[in-house]
Amino acid sequence: MVVDTGGVITVSKSKNEVMEELAITTTIGMEGIPLASREEQAGLTAADVEIADWLRKHYSHKFVILAVNKCESPKKGIMQVSDFWTLGSFSPLPISALSGTGTGELLDLVCSGLEDLHEEQDEDYVPAISIVGRPNVGKSSILNALVGEDRTIVSPISGTTRDAIDTEFTGPDGQKFRLIDTAGIRKRAAVASSGSTTEALSVNRAFRAIRRSDVVALVIEAMACITEQDFKIAERIEKEGKGCLIVVNKWDTIPNKNQQSAVYYEQDVREKLRILQWAPIVYATAISGHSVDRVIVAASEVEKERSRRLSTATLNQVVQEALAFKSPPRTRGGKRGRIYYCTQAAIRPPTFVFFVNDANLFPETYRRYMEKQLRKDAGFPGTPIRLLWRNRRKMGKMDGGGGKGSGGRAQLSLKSRGRKLALTS
Repeated sequence: MVVDTGGVITVSKSKNEVMEELAITTTIGMEGIPLASREEQAGLTAADVEIADWLRKHYSHKFVILAVNKCESPKKGIMQVSDFWTLGSFSPLPISALSGTGTGELLDLVCSGLEDLHEEQDEDYVPAISIVGRPNVGKSSILNALVGEDRTIVSPISGTTRDAIDTEFTGPDGQKFRLIDTAGIRKRAAVASSGSTTEALSVNRAFRAIRRSDVVALVIEAMACITEQDFKIAERIEKEGKGCLIVVNKWDTIPNKNQQSAVYYEQDVREKLRILQWAPIVYATAISGHSVDRVIVAASEVEKERSRRLSTATLNQVVQEALAFKSPPRTRGGKRGRIYYCTQAAIRPPTFVFFVNDANLFPETYRRYMEKQLRKDAGFPGTPIRLLWRNRRKMGKMDGGGGKGSGGRAQLSLKSRGRKLALTS
């Protein structure tokens, strides 16, 4: 999170003293400060020294960067910041917000100060896996088979599980997980017609369990047809940006299975759950415990993909190859979309931002094509990915904040840190 702040003119003086000294009649931006006073503030000022001393005294534990703005000339920038070396422990960085010069280096510095904090958060990170599906497909049986004991009640009567039940679990490789068993999710009309407040609350909790999970195991019954309700649950999983694997339970009930059975079954699942084309499929029988361990193995792989980052260089190489194979279409007026560069802004789910000349010049069909190429060349099985399209002016050679360099990566990675940055001037 980036936080812009009001300009700090002085620290020690009161508001009234500052207003009187600068002859300010309004408090709207710089318009209330006389031009002569504004010009006197160019270069290192007494207020700059005072602010630096104040930061040193009260915020020595903070990561402070000294950025000297309005250094429009890359050649003269070093000379323009020479006075600021007198501030001691702060190393001045010449930048230009107007032209973008040096902003890439600034953003890289910002992110370098956040890196360790981000890694400390990940050390305590325990992925949550929710087990969802329609009633009586074997969700509780899968959880019991995974943990090796009866943690939840299993009954042929649907609706036995009423609440979302959390269970700690450690995989074969030592990875810890939080398993969440949920109530069966029926159609909204069926829940309403039953008049059961308890069931309505249970379904609500199941949807909340999806929201607080990292990976969702969508359970379907092998001999039952995939229904519209399965598709609705799949839509919710994709909308929430959660990793997903499809568990086909009661696989032993399929008669006359052969080597092609799974192939044909997968074709049917892919056709009816098109929104989860990227989700791996696991065939299991919870009652006997057959292949249930594959659920955790698949979920672990999905979580790794959901947390994976691509370097900006690799990502832009993929984008360039996609552009070379198929350019954005021209409009009737002859305009064509142009991609300047792309960067990964976040993980969980992986989110990519395309900086373009005009986002409106990229139709939905081309956006789907780009997502397909990203998956083809970069992977990300088991997780939805987000593609965001942002307008940006054409980048110059000296623009430190964009191109295919690290500046754009640094700028966007700030959004996924969950940290606050205050910029003071």
